[in-house]
Amino acid sequence: MIVLFRTLETEVKIGLGGGCHWCTEAVFQTLAGISQVEQGFIRSDPPNASWSEAVLITFDPAELPLEVLIEVHLRTHAATSHHKMRGKYRSAIYVYDAGTGVRVGRILHKLQKGFDEPLVTKALFLADFKASDDQFQNYYLKGPDRPFCKSYIDPKLALLRRDYAAVLRQDVEAAE
Repeated sequence: MIVLFRTLETEVKIGLGGGCHWCTEAVFQTLAGISQVEQGFIRSDPPNASWSEAVLITFDPAELPLEVLIEVHLRTHAATSHHKMRGKYRSAIYVYDAGTGVRVGRILHKLQKGFDEPLVTKALFLADFKASDDQFQNYYLKGPDRPFCKSYIDPKLALLRRDYAAVLRQDVEAAE
């Protein structure tokens, strides 16, 4: 038997990095099927062993399929850009085992067809995670009117409401 995910009962834990962890946290806190979003820093094996901003999420793949989760991730950060901040904001999907890495790679290959430029996002092994300080946890939820939230997070949430309404938590849909 091949285990595709590190499971917590029926839930799956996976890491996502690509942009500011405040933005990534806010995006995934709005999706149905996600029970926990941990904001912080993540690293993989060399050559990706430096700490990079990311979130660790726990989700139910029966409610939120992995392919949809990955598509949302790709659409809410610069998944095709080799910008100068890639070290701090590594575009990756962090997994606990090779089987999940292969599955994520196949999903990335399939989703590539929806992008004009090549994706820079990689499937990487999740070697370590450390949470952000408490003062930064739930950044958007604690202060949605902050200038950073208005400038960077609100446009991502608007994209979700427009293109991914079917996978939003009901309380998020009702807020608009």
